[in-house]
Amino acid sequence: MVMETNKILLVEDDPHLAKGLRFNLEREGYEIFLVDNGVSALDQLREKDFDLIILDLMLPKMGGLEVARTIRETNIRFPILMLTAKSSKKDREIGLEAGADDYLTKPFHLPELLLRVKGILRRSEWYKEPVHDQDIFRFAKMWINFGTGKAKGVEGEFYLTTKEALVMKLLVGKKGDVVSREELLEKVWGYDPQTETRTVDNFISRLRKYFEKRPQEPVHILTVREKGYQFVSGSDN
Repeated sequence: MVMETNKILLVEDDPHLAKGLRFNLEREGYEIFLVDNGVSALDQLREKDFDLIILDLMLPKMGGLEVARTIRETNIRFPILMLTAKSSKKDREIGLEAGADDYLTKPFHLPELLLRVKGILRRSEWYKEPVHDQDIFRFAKMWINFGTGKAKGVEGEFYLTTKEALVMKLLVGKKGDVVSREELLEKVWGYDPQTETRTVDNFISRLRKYFEKRPQEPVHILTVREKGYQFVSGSDN
């Protein structure tokens, strides 16, 4: 049982699956609000404060991908767990790129869903912890607003995705200490068995394109061989 009551918006149009999920999530101590289409989901999000949305991909009126993208337009950090019958690697990538924090393929085992929910909520709480004395972290004439996800890189202002912001927050928060790939996987991806260490490397490469003048010769986001990654702010912090 959880100590605090987390509010979860469950968006599922299969009544039998929705009933089962609601029963089991409530048994774990969560407060569940259930809707069966994407439009109603966005209405609920505007009216109430939730800690997580469990979002089916195939929905009437508005699909899960569009709902996720709409959420991300205004809230970079809100946790999204996407459920789908589509199991291909490409579908998974599309879901994650739309803004999902995690992606679970039907049919799934209930214990796995519950672990994913707990993991996402735990990472969400960790993300809220202050990483710096101010909301905006500045370095080398660039900055990151961890409250909004907005950043200024070498080519101007843009928005980080949820996981990009999580990776940067973890690196920055270590204040020069090395962060291992394993720690990044645990904190950012929750040790998803489908996530490879190469995924971490891909995210690092993407972040270097944002914040390094010469991504092939980084001075801020450094690789420490056989150990992990290290963030160095530079003299303009």
